[in-house]
Amino acid sequence: MIHAIKNHFRFNLLTTKYTKYPKCFLGQILMIMKPDLHPSAIEAIGNTPLVDLARITRNVDGRILAKLEYFNPGFSKKDRIARQIIADAEASGELAAGQTVVELTSGNTGTGLAIVCGITGYPFVAVMSKGNSIERARMMSALGAEVVLVDQLPDSVPGQVSGGDLELVERETQRIVKERDAFRADQFLLESNFRAHYLNTGPEIIRQSGGHIDVFCDFVGTGGSFAGCTAAFKEHNPSVECFVVEPAGAAILAGMPVTYPNHRIQGGGYAMLNLPLLNPAQVDGYVTVSDRQAIEMARKLAREEGIFAGFSSGANVAAAIELLETNFEGQTAAVLICDSGLKYLSTDLWD
Repeated sequence: MIHAIKNHFRFNLLTTKYTKYPKCFLGQILMIMKPDLHPSAIEAIGNTPLVDLARITRNVDGRILAKLEYFNPGFSKKDRIARQIIADAEASGELAAGQTVVELTSGNTGTGLAIVCGITGYPFVAVMSKGNSIERARMMSALGAEVVLVDQLPDSVPGQVSGGDLELVERETQRIVKERDAFRADQFLLESNFRAHYLNTGPEIIRQSGGHIDVFCDFVGTGGSFAGCTAAFKEHNPSVECFVVEPAGAAILAGMPVTYPNHRIQGGGYAMLNLPLLNPAQVDGYVTVSDRQAIEMARKLAREEGIFAGFSSGANVAAAIELLETNFEGQTAAVLICDSGLKYLSTDLWD
């Protein structure tokens, strides 16, 4: 359901043997290729592909351009904020050499921080609810993080992290930060989250699309990707309209009562009203998406577009289709494919 509001404040040739070609030909090709060699995986973060979802939209009057964020080293958009948070904290002096970094995570930010901290030499502790998919914990551990798993509330459903579950994770995170005199990489509060998307994700989409975007919608967790991309889009073209995507039954930002806190769309929709990074003046409206819509669209993305993504990505595309079928017929929508479907193999997303 769309809730509009009146406010308009939004890819080794070196080892390949093509002996039928003269050496000079190969040499010319190699010079043209100029391999892009990165000093570490950190520099591989960003500049992800933008894909036209032409098959899913074949019966829709409009286009959806999808930013494949699982091309990042940690398979999600959160690698971007992990890099920005650590870089900004180093620059400001808030993070000392060898200091422990701690953060609450549903798995994706923790994976990004495990990568960045492992490369830059900071011990990292990820604090996560047991309600999140186990693949995420195992991946963070493999990347060198210390993973602390927090029990859910007695009435919570495994695989469905509620706002109450998140509060328990927050308490444990605060305890560990104090105990270890650690740097808190607070993704809900630090402006670095916003900056990662304002300085990079949004401008990348503008460049890759040729600036032809009419509407943007994004499933909100911390609000960072929505806020950062929206600010970049509206600076480029103030007429771009931007919509917050929330789970049906937990659309508190849209001003609706929370009737379904244990929704299945991991990584957001925690029914948190106060999100410091989210500027209400940038929001042109709200779209709610049910568990079923998100799951069906994630499965459709895999079958028809070859895009293997998670719950929130399905929610974003479902919301974009709803917008194109209503107020934005014939126009172009941009969405983020937030993470990889590999992170949900233990869930019923792929039953």
